[in-house]
Amino acid sequence: MKKFITSICFLAIVSNVSALDAGDIVKMELAKQKLYAGQYIGALNLYKEVLQKNQDDAKVLYYVGYCDFQLQKYSDATEMFKKAIATNKDVKPETHLLLGKIYLYSEKIDDALAEFNTYKTTAKSKESDYEDVDVYISHCNNAKKYMAAPMDTKIENLGTAINSKYDDQSPAISADGKKLVFNSRRPETTDSPRDIEGDGKFFQDIYISTWDTVNKKWNDAEDVPGNVNTDAHDACTSISPDGKQIFIYKNDIKDNESRGGDIFVSKVVNNKWKTPEPIGKPINTTYWEGGGCISPDGKTLYFTSERPGGYGHADIYMVTRINKTEWGKPENLGAAVNTEYDEVGVFLAPDGKTLFFSCNGKESMGSYDIFKSTMEGGKWGKPVNLGYPINTVYKDGPLVVSADAQTAYFASERTGGLGESDIYKANLTNYAILEKDGKKKSNNGLSILKGVIRDGFEGSGISMADVIITDPVGTVAASTVTNENGEYFITLKGDVTYTIKASKKGYKPAEEKVDLKMGKTDTFSLDKQIMLSKEK
Repeated sequence: MKKFITSICFLAIVSNVSALDAGDIVKMELAKQKLYAGQYIGALNLYKEVLQKNQDDAKVLYYVGYCDFQLQKYSDATEMFKKAIATNKDVKPETHLLLGKIYLYSEKIDDALAEFNTYKTTAKSKESDYEDVDVYISHCNNAKKYMAAPMDTKIENLGTAINSKYDDQSPAISADGKKLVFNSRRPETTDSPRDIEGDGKFFQDIYISTWDTVNKKWNDAEDVPGNVNTDAHDACTSISPDGKQIFIYKNDIKDNESRGGDIFVSKVVNNKWKTPEPIGKPINTTYWEGGGCISPDGKTLYFTSERPGGYGHADIYMVTRINKTEWGKPENLGAAVNTEYDEVGVFLAPDGKTLFFSCNGKESMGSYDIFKSTMEGGKWGKPVNLGYPINTVYKDGPLVVSADAQTAYFASERTGGLGESDIYKANLTNYAILEKDGKKKSNNGLSILKGVIRDGFEGSGISMADVIITDPVGTVAASTVTNENGEYFITLKGDVTYTIKASKKGYKPAEEKVDLKMGKTDTFSLDKQIMLSKEK
């Protein structure tokens, strides 16, 4: 999503510059412009030049520390902030605010609370309006609460097959658990370009790994094959349950179709991913649109947007498919889910009723935490924090869950990883993450029913055919429509005998019974093809 530069940097940078000479004042103004543009490296270099002649200027020390903070050089930032406070003269209140954030990131929660409270008492009302310190105080209190009562789950780093010493984020898996896509800022080659105007890191690309069913491990990740990655930032936000579509976020000022941030879709053909195409209106607008995630039945898309009319910065919306190329009017999920803060990284679980997302609001224990909301009676319930150790005081999320509900994959900036952000997995054997109360029920996971609805005469797949699945008593368990190749894909409870009913205008309807089993160690998948005969 687009960066929200912390508003404290928009305060008057040179409100008291009497101690600086004319050249330093000019450098401070140039540095301020770079801050506005998010060019922290360039700003830091200028501030350091000013600092050479003004070693005891608390404001200059603060801005050097601020740039270090934005570049995640927390040790350097801490040193600058402590020096600024030690001058005991013209110390900016925000020095305490950012030092408190660093202490929170370091799990020094009591020290963080002390700094936040100092900021709260020293900041002028106009300044404190820019930064809601009460949110950070809530984060500290939440961290204490959740860390004192951890959930019963084991967290494991996915290791060097997936992670690197660089930034690895946003894991997404197909429903069968065989494909894992994610984003990485690792270099493709020794001369890979860097975002020199931004944070100086390599540009983000999309990577993919496949599951080794024999050795039960992920194969080494590779640059996603096909025409997806570009010289700019490319980011996947989800993969469709059938593993045949990747939803992508693009924001390239050189590309009119993605300028400002929009959702794109890439489809796989012969194991290569096609050039991403914009999902179009009414989902994309002139405002920022972020991650998209399709429901298991392919009928509904969940996505984030900063369009007007929401409850906060980025809200979660849903939109229903009308036909193969058209979508209905997007609907905000409402105040039960969305807050005045950011909701990002959406993922709808294979059960079709549990929505996971990340939020940096008052219920978090630090930065972004992962939450879930469950659909009940046609309404989304109050979001629930997934708790520690899935959530930490660091940035956590997005998160996805396997169809068998035995494993969750998520990104986190917690310490102890291989890089800045790593991808982890959580063992859900003792944590029923899809259940409202977190307690394991029998047959908690799901199985996969997929196949092709074919023309009985020509043998080709029939697109937009209706597929309805009923249980033994005739209740509709799920429904979907086939894609352009006549394929359907549905996740259902296993160990049940279902009836598949397929129909399309101009064809005679057909139905067949299937026994959908439940996998013991992996997600069970059943492929069932149905032939339709044309009406005479």
